[in-house]
Order: sequence, then structure tokens, then C-alpha cells
Amino acid sequence: MIETVYLLFPIIYALVNAVSYVLYGIDKFKARNNKWRISELSLLIASFFGPFGALLGMQHFRHKTQKPMFKFLVPAFAGVHLLLGVHLLLILWINL
Repeated sequence: MIETVYLLFPIIYALVNAVSYVLYGIDKFKARNNKWRISELSLLIASFFGPFGALLGMQHFRHKTQKPMFKFLVPAFAGVHLLLGVHLLLILWINL
């Protein structure tokens, strides 16, 4: 069971980050074409769960890079995820 979690977690995490990336691309496309947009709250929620995809999406699509809330929160979310990842790896390493 635990081996399955070790295998599935990185896959699911990568998928969540990919969805976050795609959401930024969709919103940029909609912004250019004057279509109904994805709300900023939805983008921030996606960024909370998939911050690396959000950072890549912001840079690649040049979207929301000037908004102070996004400029601060998305890198902060990524930093928290990095710290949690390092913490998790240390716990796993100590328990080996």
C-alpha cells in the first residue's frame, strides 16, 4: 500500500501542476480574445495546489506577472511546497 502511495503521489502532483499551467494558458487565450475569463481566485487556488505549473504558466504565457498578488503569492506557494518537499524527504530518509 505504501509503495503505491510513493508511486502515485509524484504522478498526481505532476498532473496538478500541469493543470495549473494549462489554466494560465487558457486564461491568457481568453484574455486576448475578450472571452469569459477564469477568476483570479480560481487561478490562485490552482497555484496553491500546483505552484510550479503556475510559475511556469505565468512566465511562459506572460500572464498575471504584473499583478502584485500573483507576483508575491505564487512564488510563496512554491517556496512552501519546496520546504514541505524537503521536510518530507528528510523524514523518509531518517526512517530508512
